[in-house]
Amino acid sequence: MHGRAPVSATLAAIVLLIGACDSRPLAMGDVNAIIMTASPDLWAHVGDELLDRIEASDVFTVRDEHAFRVMYQDPNDEPWVRVRLLKQQLVVGTASDPWVAQVLEEVGADEGAQVGTADNPGVVQVEDVWSRGQLVTALVLPEDAGAVAAAEMVRQSIPGLRELFDAQYREWVTARMFVTGRDSARARMLAEEHGFSMMLPEVYEYEANESVHIFINDNPDPSELIRQFAVTWRSTTAEEITAEALLEWRSRVVESYDFPQVVNTDHLIEGREVVGGRRVHSVQAIWQNPPGTYPAAGPFITWAVECPQQQRTYLVDAWLYAPEKDKYEYMIQLGVIMDSFRCGGD
Repeated sequence: MHGRAPVSATLAAIVLLIGACDSRPLAMGDVNAIIMTASPDLWAHVGDELLDRIEASDVFTVRDEHAFRVMYQDPNDEPWVRVRLLKQQLVVGTASDPWVAQVLEEVGADEGAQVGTADNPGVVQVEDVWSRGQLVTALVLPEDAGAVAAAEMVRQSIPGLRELFDAQYREWVTARMFVTGRDSARARMLAEEHGFSMMLPEVYEYEANESVHIFINDNPDPSELIRQFAVTWRSTTAEEITAEALLEWRSRVVESYDFPQVVNTDHLIEGREVVGGRRVHSVQAIWQNPPGTYPAAGPFITWAVECPQQQRTYLVDAWLYAPEKDKYEYMIQLGVIMDSFRCGGD
């Protein structure tokens, strides 16, 4: 459900990892904040479209959050010397443009000569160009491309760039989530003793409350951040569950939570897909504390997973509490964990 296809073959992506140079400053900034460098003329032609399509999010949160934040910088302005030190850089132009040439110098003349043809721009990624811990993506346009043709090439390259940035960001988010280690032992225990499994980071705490299995990570402080999962099931034959029935089932499970919740269905998203070979009916919406209590809210994802070989339908619920924080990264993490759910000896 949350997987991504390989980067489009229409972009010739060359990833070259250049060793860090100790004399370069340490890169600052967020990995999802992208500095875009291009000529003012090119930016005027494609800037708005690039912003809209690179920044757009496909992950449900409580409000419209950008997947990436893109900031344009004119390479002829003095601030560019400073902002080019940030972690994520996208430079666009021909090999003779100074801001692109500096990137290609790190690649080498032979490799640099291979990127950017008459019909297709090349994509080069290089680490540590202007600072350590930095990743620079260069979209290298042909030297003989006119202004209109260059703008169209950039426009056609945007989907592939977005896919590339998204895949790399998701890898980073997943690695960051599992920095404490994968709890393989608990996944085996759940499979052997309860008939289902899910791969969580070791930092998650576990408790079984009657028939509801709860996994919670409230580090560093539950007043700042909570990520919680619940798994339960009921014996069933094949049936078509509705969104209303799924939310009603969830409401009974929520009674076992320490955090009371009611559902706001104003922006409910419903879906039916196959995950891990199992049919899944999903509902995404916003939970809120009941009226008259401390005001709190956040996004949740609830699945009904059919496991006919066990004659079970599972409810898998994930919710997030992250006040005054961007939630995009955390919702990706919840999705990765939910995608790992397996039942019945899978």
